[in-house]
Amino acid sequence: MDNLRFYLDHWYVVPKAILRLCLILINNVYCIPTYVVWMVLLSPLRKIHPDTYWKIEGYFFHWLLAMVSMWSWSAGYEVMEMGDDISNCLDEKTLVIANHQSTADVPLLMALFNTKKQVLPNIMWIMDKHFKYTNFGIVSVIHQDFFIMAGKQYRDRSLSDLITHLLLSYIPRKRKWTVLFPEGGFLRKRKGVSQKYAMLNNLPILNNVSLPRVGALQAIMQTIGPQGVANNNSKPVNADKINKLDRLSWVLDITIAYPNGEPLDLPTIILGHKQPCQTIMFYRLYRCDELPHDTEALTHWLYSRFEEKEKMLDSFYKTGTIPVSHYSSNPIPPNVIAQDYLRFIILHIFFITSTYLHLQFFMAAYNYCNYLMY
Repeated sequence: MDNLRFYLDHWYVVPKAILRLCLILINNVYCIPTYVVWMVLLSPLRKIHPDTYWKIEGYFFHWLLAMVSMWSWSAGYEVMEMGDDISNCLDEKTLVIANHQSTADVPLLMALFNTKKQVLPNIMWIMDKHFKYTNFGIVSVIHQDFFIMAGKQYRDRSLSDLITHLLLSYIPRKRKWTVLFPEGGFLRKRKGVSQKYAMLNNLPILNNVSLPRVGALQAIMQTIGPQGVANNNSKPVNADKINKLDRLSWVLDITIAYPNGEPLDLPTIILGHKQPCQTIMFYRLYRCDELPHDTEALTHWLYSRFEEKEKMLDSFYKTGTIPVSHYSSNPIPPNVIAQDYLRFIILHIFFITSTYLHLQFFMAAYNYCNYLMY
């Protein structure tokens, strides 16, 4: 009887989930191809004036990620920011590191960054290579995000490719922020391996995060960090080849905390079948020149950050709060990220109108070709 009453009281959940799924599928259909078509049509500008092309591409990329931000926001899955004040790093070269729990991490980070001026147009994501083969993969390829290969057998090649990508894409494209998940995978997949490694190497046993991998962080810091640069063989090169303005100034450490330790996931965001909730993004901001230079010290620094995350998340899951003053000396007031619904409407109109114009253009071209042939 109780189950029957529950389903009667929540009869709208299934129709709502089906409606959201249909709307988001349609949203993908008229947004992603439109982005690709515009980038192809504007490709001559890439040769004539590349800075202008990449600036325009950055805005288109931001608008697409705003669509993804709308998915979680419209389902009632809000993001609350707290911790250090990050206003100083918003317009400077910044490396973002975050714990990785589920497929919802990236959409929620997009929702967070969507409200920060000039972050998403100038961001580079470092993600697993399998993401390249999703519906959004073509967008990331055009935007020149970096796809990293997991596994020990690919480690050296991946790091070498990352260094090359930083030198040939991140710097020339004038990107500012880059996002890295040092754990190298979702917590549920990495937890067992991480704990086994910790036991064998006399390291802390972590339950709420996994031990991070330092290779990518070290490659980034040696290439565009303040302490020096590296070439494809990880050997130092002339520091004068990289301008000071192209080097990282900040490391932004974000701890993602889901209510009750139960992460959302992408299907949940799409279907919106779970109750609305708030996910906390806790900031710790560090100047790059304060980070250690050598591998051992940098590894210890990164491990310390994730041990800190472990304690923070443990406190949050047990009490529902984070002792902010313990982790931040001058914290900002907790702030629920407010999205701009009017902007969402304008972006929908733009993408739908662009799709219509592109279809008219291709139909006219098709008819003209048929006329010439017959």
